[in-house]
Amino acid sequence: MLFKKKHIEMILAGRKTQTRRLPGKSASYSVGRVYAIRDRWFSKAHGYILITRKFRQKLGEISLEDIRKEGYNNLEEFRKAWEEIHGSELWQPNLTVTVYEFKPLHKRRASTNHIFARRYMGTGSSSSGCP
Repeated sequence: MLFKKKHIEMILAGRKTQTRRLPGKSASYSVGRVYAIRDRWFSKAHGYILITRKFRQKLGEISLEDIRKEGYNNLEEFRKAWEEIHGSELWQPNLTVTVYEFKPLHKRRASTNHIFARRYMGTGSSSSGCP
């Protein structure tokens, strides 16, 4: 999964556990799977995350709790980061985005991908919340 370098640092520090992605603009990721986090395609992995939840939400419905899971203190900080990545024209409150919640993993644990994910999430039969 691709992230800006500053977001990778936030993930590795445990401050970022959620990300929002534009529909049709990025790959689809599955709940219960482990993904490498990178700043460029085919670059060395900076770490690994386990996707624990996936759902759709209108951008304008983001809560303060969600903003903090994104690694920011308030809506103004989050909006500024969103606009730096996507442009100010894509700050649209009615825009439906895909939200991924995740947990950072130690590299050693990530190598056992599915086994670890099933044990970590319980039965591994968690619903993604997306059709």
